[in-house]
Amino acid sequence: MEGPAIHDDSTTLLGDITFQTASTPTVDTSFYSLSSEEATFFKAQTGIDDDEDLKKHILEVQAKAYKVAPYPCIHTFVFLRNRTFLRLNLSNLSVYKQILELGRERPDALLLDIGCCFGVDARKAAADGFPAKNIIASDVLNEFLQLSHELFKMTPASYPGCFLPGDVFDPAFLSIVAPSDNVSPAPAIDLSLLKSLNPLHGRISAINAISFFHLFNEEKQLHVARALAGLLSAQPGSIICGYQVGTLEKGMVAASISGFKHRLFAHSPKTWSSLWDGEVFEKGSVKVETELVEIAIPEVQFFMMKWSVVRL
Repeated sequence: MEGPAIHDDSTTLLGDITFQTASTPTVDTSFYSLSSEEATFFKAQTGIDDDEDLKKHILEVQAKAYKVAPYPCIHTFVFLRNRTFLRLNLSNLSVYKQILELGRERPDALLLDIGCCFGVDARKAAADGFPAKNIIASDVLNEFLQLSHELFKMTPASYPGCFLPGDVFDPAFLSIVAPSDNVSPAPAIDLSLLKSLNPLHGRISAINAISFFHLFNEEKQLHVARALAGLLSAQPGSIICGYQVGTLEKGMVAASISGFKHRLFAHSPKTWSSLWDGEVFEKGSVKVETELVEIAIPEVQFFMMKWSVVRL
């Protein structure tokens, strides 16, 4: 994924999306809120028990992140909710239990959190039992990965998971290969030695791509799908899943969220399913499930799409 481009006319480019505002909004702390489940998670992870102290800590990290890239997701605190502007994240997807089972039952199962921002999904999966040493969290902005350690009051030395910065459109970091047909378990790999995702072709048991694909145009979405498919293990039950902007008929979608206006390309459930089952993977070799969820946004009909692709 390409890094951000920020212009003087209050436009921010994230992937292929141009966010436009009358002026770059200042940080608004009124957007801060945590559900009881989120508060429990962050308190357990940071060791901060007091609500006000936790809020102060998160606000400090948010301010640093907003200086790196003034994205809407940082402005409205959705980086706490795994990069979506709803409180839906990997742990709320129906396949999450299956992913955790892979971590428990499949020898040396690997989980990739791609476009991870602060890697909240990765850390939540680790807290819920997926071996942290087998989790890779990757984002194009290394600053976000560094701030993840600050947010969770850890260091690279104290957290066993792998944080790997890189651009998914750089073949030196992630090249496209045909989906693997080798169902034999792969030998263990030392993730601390990784410089790119390419050594993981055909080895990853689960890939989380929440709020990632909709950052790109139609051609690039197909590119990323093929690239991630090449990473996925051929063993039955291996999963790619996500949550992104969807639509009834594929095409451009426009919306205004928290003062940020944007247009992006979105697939429909039908075109998204046919992309994976028949174009990326051989027809009939995967099970694709999709669900459109309508979001209340003034003056427009707006949908998010939950989805999963499971190898058969």
